[in-house]
Amino acid sequence: MAIHTMCGLCTWYNMHISTARGRAKMRKYFNTEGICNPQEHYMVNLGKRMAMISQLIDRGKYFSINCGRQYGKTTTLAALKTYLQEDYLIASLDFQFLTQAAFRDEYTFSAAFAKRFVLSMRNMPEADGEAIEGIRKCAEDSKCSMATLFERLSDLCAVSPKPVILMIDEVDSASNYQVFLDFLALLRGYYLHRKEFPTFRSVILAGVYDIRNLKQKLRAESEHKNNSPWNIAAEFPVAMALDETGIEGMLAEYEADHHMGMDVQVMAELLYEETSGYPFLVSRLCQLMDERIPGSQDFPEKRDAWTRAGLLAAEKILLMEKNPLFESLTGKLEEYPELRRLLYAMLFSGKKAVYNPDNAAIDMANMLGFVRNESGNLAVANRIFETRLYNLFLSEEETTESFSSIAAADRNQFVKNGVLDMELLLEKFVLHWGDLYSAADERFIEENGRKFFLLYLKPVINGAGNYYIESRTRNQGRTDVIVDYHGRQYIVEIKIWRGEEYNRRGEEQLAAYLEDYHAQKGYLLSFNFNKHKVTGVREILCGDKVIYEAVV
Repeated sequence: MAIHTMCGLCTWYNMHISTARGRAKMRKYFNTEGICNPQEHYMVNLGKRMAMISQLIDRGKYFSINCGRQYGKTTTLAALKTYLQEDYLIASLDFQFLTQAAFRDEYTFSAAFAKRFVLSMRNMPEADGEAIEGIRKCAEDSKCSMATLFERLSDLCAVSPKPVILMIDEVDSASNYQVFLDFLALLRGYYLHRKEFPTFRSVILAGVYDIRNLKQKLRAESEHKNNSPWNIAAEFPVAMALDETGIEGMLAEYEADHHMGMDVQVMAELLYEETSGYPFLVSRLCQLMDERIPGSQDFPEKRDAWTRAGLLAAEKILLMEKNPLFESLTGKLEEYPELRRLLYAMLFSGKKAVYNPDNAAIDMANMLGFVRNESGNLAVANRIFETRLYNLFLSEEETTESFSSIAAADRNQFVKNGVLDMELLLEKFVLHWGDLYSAADERFIEENGRKFFLLYLKPVINGAGNYYIESRTRNQGRTDVIVDYHGRQYIVEIKIWRGEEYNRRGEEQLAAYLEDYHAQKGYLLSFNFNKHKVTGVREILCGDKVIYEAVV
């Protein structure tokens, strides 16, 4: 088993680029485009991740790294190549370099693969020249079969002074082609017979989709057997999301360079709270606070941007921009209608969805990184995704829903001197609800109550505020909507009336929640189906907390 020295990794992670003439080191920055390099970019230390992955490789495991778009797969592979290079001979390929023509048949694929493989070996003196020449001949032979290619690869593995690892990034680009399934089948065949035929010590395939779900017909006769060509893959137990400790370490390096007096622990907690550690979202918010927020009227200095208010300002920019990650999210909703229905029901009806990997829609959502398993229940992966989805679904109904147009017309009366008048907004909500939906039944409200409040709220705060659904109360018969507007927070609980005792407990829960948020006033919106109900608004005291309750 190979032994890795952490001192080399630490050295690699702490190097800085400087010129031969001794000029000052290059200023690092937050990167959201392509591979992150610790010499140039602020990034989380991947040492722990490298050590865990290397254990799989030392044991000769074949495995996949599957996670959502811009989740750090390519950066992880680049770091892994550096981490392992003293102990292993590493062939690192990227299937983005293979055109569609490369997958036409096994001969074109074998030649294209051999060419990329040889290129990956060009700066590795340990690679046997004769064995590499055999693979090069495959690259130049238009009739080199895949079987011949694997024989040449086996020859290299047999004579290599170091175990050989094959890493392939962006395997999704190949997953629709039969020739790729044949390639996986040969990898499996050599793996199962590795004692007889030398082969790769470890194979790592990286992409969004789980290659283990691909199926291959193994028989040509009428009775086919379906089997996964990648069923040899070991479980990949390494978390790819960033944790608070890792984010804190990254921010500590940034603070050491800029000396702003940032509370790195608090900022790390806030970033994780908003993103659940989704790498692109963490980096993008940091990038905005570093480059876009400072210099504005509200945040004149860089130190002003690295605060909770600065983070919320960055989040507003992020939620309004187009980027490949959000485009992928919305694109998959169009591609998979069942995924769209699942997320819509989770967000607006508050229905519990039990996590079940055998459900096609749930499995797809989890594989794409849109949802997560939260104690056996399904939850949207992070607050940013959740708000973006709310905004998408609501915008599709704003143009046809009169509730939104009414709120938009009344917008100016709800904001006075930059302060949102939530009491007046709820009063108007009760009034307009009575005019439009007083006959709505309980089922309609259970499925749409949250949606209608957000439809009314959104045009009022649009451009100056933001909102999110508090995870601790989601799917518990009640919903707390946290509204941020010009630095002030408004906590609004939405619930269905279930009797006086239930309502009293709801008031106490809201009061306790206000205590958590160090707030004195909260807002309660109740949908009541009691025939003798009294609609309207009232102010009540619950301990030392003031609750402004609106009943419709």
